[in-house]
Amino acid sequence: MTDKFEQISLKPGFMKHNGGVLFRNISENQYEFKSTITKDHLNAAGITHGGYLAALIDAGSGSAAHRSAKPSPCVTISLDLKFIGTSKIGDEIIGHVKILKKTKTLVFLFCELECKGEIITTANGIWKILKSKPINT
Repeated sequence: MTDKFEQISLKPGFMKHNGGVLFRNISENQYEFKSTITKDHLNAAGITHGGYLAALIDAGSGSAAHRSAKPSPCVTISLDLKFIGTSKIGDEIIGHVKILKKTKTLVFLFCELECKGEIITTANGIWKILKSKPINT
């Protein structure tokens, strides 16, 4: 749907503090997001910290859930992660999200993080669609 990534980490908070997340819609049920690894994202072994990858998936996948449920905001119910590869400083991480199913109250999705053409993390998640007014973004 769009070729350009947009910065979605506009308000002060965890993801903006950690470098932000770029995001784009691919289709009605597919989305992509990306981030570049900095020294602040590394663990003691010199590779990207799993906690940062989890936060990146939560932010990117959560944005996909929200866009698929617009105008309603969404919150994470569960997120099952599998860490299967590594990344390091300077690497660009690209997340691919597919909305598997959307009901009136839930969004089910699958996400893969890719680095240099290799899958490094996968995730299955469920997001709750809130009945409140949209969050100002």
